[in-house]
Parts: sequence; structure tokens; C-alpha cells
Amino acid sequence: MRDVTSRRSFFTALASVAGAAALRPGDAAAQATAPSAGPFDMAWLEQMKGKHKQLYDLGGISLAEEPRPLRFCRNFLDTFRDVYKLEHPGVNTAVGISGPAFPMNATDRLWEKYKLGERAKIVDPKTKQPSVRNIFYDDGSDIGVKAIQARGTIFWQCNVALGGVAQQLADQFKMPFAEVRADLIAGLNPGVRLMPSHVMALALAQERGFTYMRP
Repeated sequence: MRDVTSRRSFFTALASVAGAAALRPGDAAAQATAPSAGPFDMAWLEQMKGKHKQLYDLGGISLAEEPRPLRFCRNFLDTFRDVYKLEHPGVNTAVGISGPAFPMNATDRLWEKYKLGERAKIVDPKTKQPSVRNIFYDDGSDIGVKAIQARGTIFWQCNVALGGVAQQLADQFKMPFAEVRADLIAGLNPGVRLMPSHVMALALAQERGFTYMRP
């Protein structure tokens, strides 16, 4: 009986040691650490702490058919300001961009170099010709990208879709894919966040309290 008790005590002690090793403070901290986002800057998701949040899914929108795609975001910001006297950071907005809407996130340099206006059938209202500039960025109105960004709105770009655009442009202009992709990333508008994918960004934003709208 004494032998059985001794063996039982031994295994109990051994299990306790193993358990203590498994729960070392360093290991627990490592398990609690969020996974790395790698090359993607996703910190903005944790910085949006307003009570009211809304995201606008422009993933599949045709900019040629929708000349004022940011009016809903502007209206959201205006009405919270006028009714509740709330503005950023108390109110948060995000605009998600994927494939067809990519030109909205592109600088004038990319529009001219890759003929984005001609490719997307977007006409410059000033010249009445296929646009060689980003007519959505700073048009002097309160629904331009720059004006909306100034009110705290985050614009993101889907990395998967950007790869697709890069491949199409590489084929069209007979250029190396990697060169075009790097050029597109370098030519994103100031402040645009490159996200791993559009669907992932939509999920992460909604998990953090953003309501969803597709204009």
C-alpha cells in the first residue's frame, strides 16, 4: 500500500512540475500576443475607438457608373456632426476598395502612366477625355478622397485585388509583374492602408464594431 501511495505521489508531483512549466509567464505572454501582420499596417483597426463606426464597401463598384461614390460617407459624417455634435475621433469611417475601384486609391502618376482613365472608361469632366488624373482625390468638393480623409476616414486597398490589377497592367504594357506591383504600391494615395484582402478587412472592421454599407 505504501508503494502505491509513493508512486501516486511521484506522478502527482511530476504532473505539477509539468503544469508549472507549461504556464511559465513568458509562454503565457507569447500565447496572448496577437499574430504578426507582417508587411501590412493594420494598427488603425485598434485606433478606431469612436462609439459610431461605419464602413463603405466599394469593392465591386464601377467608378465610371458612380461618379460620387463617397457621398454616403460624407452624409454620415455630416449628420452626426449636425445632430450629435460628434466628429472624429468620436465618429469613425472606413472605405474599402478592391478591384474595379482601384483607381480611386491611385495617384495621378499612376493614372497617367497606366492610362487608368481610359482603361476604366472614366472621363475627366474638365477635358471630356479619358482622365489622366485621379478626379476623385482632390476635386475641390467635400466628397473628394482628400476631404474625406481629412475627417478621419481610412481608405484601404485589397492586396489580392492589387495583384490582379498589376498582372493585367503587366500584360498590357509588357512589363515584369513584380515591377508593376511594386510601382502600384508606391503610387497609392497618401494614407491608404494596404490590407491582406478585402474580405479579411471587412471582417476585421465589423468585428470591431463597424456597421456595413455597400453604396
